[in-house]
Amino acid sequence: MKKYVVAILGATGAVGQRLISELEHSQIPVAKVKLLASKRSAGKKLTFNNQEVTLEEAQPDSFTGVDLVLSSAGGSVSKKLLPEAVKRGAVCVDNTSAFRMEEDVPLVIPGVNEQQLQYHHGIIANPNCSTIQMVAALYPVYQRWGIEQIIVSTYQAVSGAGQSAWNEMLQQAQAILNKQAPTANILPTAADVKHYPLAFNLLPQIDVFEDDGYTHEEWKMIHETKKILCNDQDSTKIKVTATCVRVPVEIGHGESVYFVVEDKGASVPEIQAEIAKTSGLILQDNPQQQLYPQPLTAAGKRETFVGRIRPDQENNGAFQMWVVADNLLKGAASNTVAIAECLVRDHLVQVPNNKA
Repeated sequence: MKKYVVAILGATGAVGQRLISELEHSQIPVAKVKLLASKRSAGKKLTFNNQEVTLEEAQPDSFTGVDLVLSSAGGSVSKKLLPEAVKRGAVCVDNTSAFRMEEDVPLVIPGVNEQQLQYHHGIIANPNCSTIQMVAALYPVYQRWGIEQIIVSTYQAVSGAGQSAWNEMLQQAQAILNKQAPTANILPTAADVKHYPLAFNLLPQIDVFEDDGYTHEEWKMIHETKKILCNDQDSTKIKVTATCVRVPVEIGHGESVYFVVEDKGASVPEIQAEIAKTSGLILQDNPQQQLYPQPLTAAGKRETFVGRIRPDQENNGAFQMWVVADNLLKGAASNTVAIAECLVRDHLVQVPNNKA
């Protein structure tokens, strides 16, 4: 059995550390792991399978001899280094938005559209965390009844904005509890002039605003969903709209998903049954027992949790559901490693131009 040299780019970050753990528990036969990070982290040590591994500064030559790259180091780093990795024969799975909308880059959720992996040219994109859990939950519905429209409102955890935003929210919460004024320097987005505290607050802005009034996070959910389900980011086959909100939760995105099916014969019990039998989805839907998905219970889990499935009493064929998943695992590290497992299983760990 072939064993693979795997590089983790951005190994010290919240997602990077989970990539290490997910790789340890994966089906990928690893010959060697390289942990890559910024210059300031070079020389530090982390562990992989109980063995110490010294962090290296990520540079183009770091990828010489590497088969697989699992990347979560930020879009600018991915843009700079992943093409260099591909030149050296490595296949890259990227967890940033850097390549998602490029036409020749597959945007993949295993179990939904992994067949797109056969068309890769060296780089595969991991979708946005919110897109992943929503599409995973809706896919069994889409397969059986078709979907005409999706309206989603997200409740996104602070960890999705990075460790510094997470730390700042905790500091804000402590300040407020101490009857002090909280300081804000990061959220909603570092790129904007104004910043607001998240602790005990809600921020209806994730990423920058586009000219049409939607944030870029909302834009990503709309167009990524179309690319994944219709293989066309501008498809008119499904109408999708989104409102994305940052909430003072540490880990675990929640989503209120309203959807309209093509086949109006769908019923709540049938939708529940399809979700319950789908691998990777866990149905938690018993209002009488107050059973429904929550971020606290989803944190640390790889599955997507679905509940509160109910019909729109005013519109035939329309339903609502509540979807929760760990944004650092299901929305990032777990999906990234699952893509890599598919590549290994299907013998696709080779850059097309390097094929014999």
